[in-house]
Amino acid sequence: MQRRNQYTEIEDFLADESFQSWVRSNEDLKNWEEWTLENPLRAKLVEEARLWILAMKVPENNLDSSQIQTALVATWNKIEKKKTSRKKEIKIWNNNWLRSAAAVLVFGLLAYWTYSHLFIPNNSTQIYNELIHDNGEGFVEQTNNSNKPQIITLSDGSSVLLQPKSKLSYPKIFVGNERRVYLSGEGFFEISKNPEKPFLVFANEIVTKVVGTSFRITAFSNEPDVEILVRTGKVKVQSNEMALSFNKKEEITLLPNEALRFTRKSSTFNKITDITKDETLVHSVRTIEQLSFDFTDIPVSQIFKTIEQAYLVNIEFPKEKLKDCHLTTSLNDQPLPEKLKIICKALGNKTSYEMNGNQIIIYSDGCNY
Repeated sequence: MQRRNQYTEIEDFLADESFQSWVRSNEDLKNWEEWTLENPLRAKLVEEARLWILAMKVPENNLDSSQIQTALVATWNKIEKKKTSRKKEIKIWNNNWLRSAAAVLVFGLLAYWTYSHLFIPNNSTQIYNELIHDNGEGFVEQTNNSNKPQIITLSDGSSVLLQPKSKLSYPKIFVGNERRVYLSGEGFFEISKNPEKPFLVFANEIVTKVVGTSFRITAFSNEPDVEILVRTGKVKVQSNEMALSFNKKEEITLLPNEALRFTRKSSTFNKITDITKDETLVHSVRTIEQLSFDFTDIPVSQIFKTIEQAYLVNIEFPKEKLKDCHLTTSLNDQPLPEKLKIICKALGNKTSYEMNGNQIIIYSDGCNY
């Protein structure tokens, strides 16, 4: 009982279970009413804490503006009744304070609405979590909390350019006859070729199956659509329900520069054969999807610059030793690690690379030709 005498912040009251019970159920087992009236100076703090808890007594579902208004009116009526019953006992209620209290209440309701819409996992996030849980394998989950894309290299040599606010779950080593990863958000995939071991990307409601190709998947849990755009190769897409039941009748095949949009509200697929006529896709094209990796007698320094632009990485290399080195090569449809291996092999046996996240270091004594 003495502990609450030290309360000086609203957070102190909100963390007290007996205070929460008093506000929510009117069961004053700890004599909060009497304690409050002992000191008129603490009454304002107590009432502000009450308003926060009352504001949080909103049904846990999606709220529209009318629901917010209804909850606000109902709660405000309770406050008015409480105000009337205590008017003779304590004289801290006045118009200015009431306006402040109303502001606190509105803020609380809006804060709850924002939290429920932006932070409470929706159905798509639950699908992602359930898929990870049901898989039963030990997975590494990487979340990009930065404001820049992050490059992830998988055990098979495939690479994923993971965009901000996105996460990818993948095994440390691929085992079995399939390579499975799980995406929530946006990632650009470049898959190492292995016809005997297809690569599957589970992105919430859909599954994308490939052998060796490059493509982008956008599957943010709070967006109405999921999109797949193919840059090179061929992919097959279907709902995860069909994939898990091994039903191949619903598979949709996509070729280079084709896309597929899955609309969550109607659970329908829309294949787009000409992405240049789709305004949303045109505006969403990333740099890596626009650059060509076909090089004919191009300085190595320029090739490194193209890779930096595409993957948003930083490449350090011995500029003086490689200033006269040119390459003719095609690096399309190759994951980033494979691109670097091809370049190093072309330059000579004494050339190698080291990659740590978005930092790449090239070691070389110069080209051997």
